[in-house]
Amino acid sequence: MSGKCWKYEDNVNTDEIIPARYLNTTDLEELASHCMEDVDPDFVKKAKKGDIIVAGENFGCGSSREHAPLSIKAFGISCIIAKSFARIFFRNAINIGLPIFESKEAAMAINEGEEVQVDINSSKIINLTTKKEFPFTPFADEMKDIISAGGLMEYVKSNY
Repeated sequence: MSGKCWKYEDNVNTDEIIPARYLNTTDLEELASHCMEDVDPDFVKKAKKGDIIVAGENFGCGSSREHAPLSIKAFGISCIIAKSFARIFFRNAINIGLPIFESKEAAMAINEGEEVQVDINSSKIINLTTKKEFPFTPFADEMKDIISAGGLMEYVKSNY
């Protein structure tokens, strides 16, 4: 995974990621069109498929709505790097196959607009702009398999 980074502060909550006024739809294109709307109204105009979100502590806090990681994945964000994630957001993201990586060092050092590459197998985040490398907390093999399958449902379908 590699892409241009869009950086956000601590405590970006699920209502900022996908506002509650859009929770009456399950249309992924509609959700994607409002991704990050209340924290960054221009996000969908400036970000591109394959880009990366970088954030501070507790990304995805707030309600347990699955719509938040769904809107990010549907938009085409390749992954999220943060200092930490709210636990329910973390689980929802893995369950839908959205790669998320915890690395305090990377989240603090990466600036908006920099190009970053993530290697899930070596557990490294490489800032292609500055040439610096950062470790991230590796996933258990089962979690890697869920992400590779595209989410928990696809993993279950292919394995059982």
